[in-house]
Amino acid sequence: MYIRESPREASGCMRCDLRLLVAALGVVWGSAACDAASDTTLQCLVCHETVTPGVFHDWTASRHAKRALAEVLAEPEPSRRFGRLSATDVPESLRAASVGCAECHTLNPEKHADTFDHNGFKVHTVVTPDDCATCHPVEREEYARNLMSHAKTNLEANPVYHSLADAANGPQRLEGGRLVQDRPSAMTEADSCFACHGTTVGVEGTRSRNTELGEMDFPVLTGWPNQGVGRVNPDGSAGACTACHTRHRFSMAVARQPYTCSQCHQGPDVPAYKVYMASKHGNLYASHGNTDDYDALPWVPGRHISTPTCAVCHASMLSSPDGRVLSERTHAYSDRLPWRLMGLPYAHAHPKSPDTTIIRNQAGLPLATELTGEPASEFLIGPEEQAVRLGRMRQVCLNCHAGGWVGGHFAKLDHAIETTNQSTLTATQLLLQAWDSGLANGLAAGASVFDDEIERMWVEHWLFYANSTRLAAAMAGADYGVFADGRWQLSRNIEAMHQWVDRRQRPTGGQ
Repeated sequence: MYIRESPREASGCMRCDLRLLVAALGVVWGSAACDAASDTTLQCLVCHETVTPGVFHDWTASRHAKRALAEVLAEPEPSRRFGRLSATDVPESLRAASVGCAECHTLNPEKHADTFDHNGFKVHTVVTPDDCATCHPVEREEYARNLMSHAKTNLEANPVYHSLADAANGPQRLEGGRLVQDRPSAMTEADSCFACHGTTVGVEGTRSRNTELGEMDFPVLTGWPNQGVGRVNPDGSAGACTACHTRHRFSMAVARQPYTCSQCHQGPDVPAYKVYMASKHGNLYASHGNTDDYDALPWVPGRHISTPTCAVCHASMLSSPDGRVLSERTHAYSDRLPWRLMGLPYAHAHPKSPDTTIIRNQAGLPLATELTGEPASEFLIGPEEQAVRLGRMRQVCLNCHAGGWVGGHFAKLDHAIETTNQSTLTATQLLLQAWDSGLANGLAAGASVFDDEIERMWVEHWLFYANSTRLAAAMAGADYGVFADGRWQLSRNIEAMHQWVDRRQRPTGGQ
């Protein structure tokens, strides 16, 4: 619930006064937003229309602004199901108005470490998934089952992957003729890997700032700004709905288009967007995606959209022309994914838990496979669950393609998984040979496994080239699976690694 500490009461006269003031300040309202907004939100807008006009106009164009929650709740269940209000009930104090500034930024103030006094209200800066769950509990629960919601912790608390991030981000310097790599600063981490994975947003007191409306106190936030998918928020929740549903319009059309996903999936380690744009689907999207309807509810393939986007395949509810649900909407994106394809040495069955920090292979490493590829099956979904998830994805494909086409497509993906895993095994065997021969410092020496030249070659092998090849097969973007960071690079890298080891093992002097 939001807390109002202002002595001003919400009366009819006050409401009229507010509207007169809004008009006097030159605010241009859409009638729906004007009629539906709460008195508390109107008080926010009187100032923020001029202080943050971009926020103001985005909000007035949003679905949130146009209808009172009571009106939406009164709709029959199928209509709400096709829409986005998954709650069957909301607090009485929120029902009479639309969702505005106050309804989000003064919600649950007692749970937020970033709550502060602002013009007579208890306001917090960071709106979190737990706040959004007031109206969207199903989506919030699904997202919590998603790898993305744990992306920050899964990277930070996994010493192998955090060591890889350090090797990428740490500044290097010469010391006594040798290279020394320092740990990256928190600012560097927040501006690189954790920009997408998410930071921890903390509060370090308050600071007074001069504003257009005079001097005001604001909380000092650390790890901010950030909209990473696994962000740890000041109320303890994990995730950021705004990573996809961009503030303050929260447009479905934005979330449904591939540009949104490209923020974090552009490569070369996760080149999904580049692969998509090189595919036939990407060709069609670039050719006539601007004529498709990305805001329609329900969403009917062929009628509203002529080609799939990321959302079509991985998240969205799809319907038949007569209103039957063909694919259920999900915010747990692994619901349609039998395989985990990218960001790891070997493709493997999807983890059972989105918290991958609990995974240990037989060697005790926090990896879902051994270094030689055998899966840590205890932590991964089994063949039956893989078949269920594959069936959901196949159903999406069958909305536009015949069964033979779909079967052939996934057969190629299975083959790409098999061949790229085999290639990674060969690269790993060469790395292990270098470690065993003392040519590089490996796990046994307690050293970083990402700082020697051959170790970096090994990382590029699976992180760039194997990932790219698998994604090209999964998304029908063949070019990326051959010469654009694909099979050519895999074979070239194997040869380079072999030569690296061979040259250093060869005896010197006259041979």
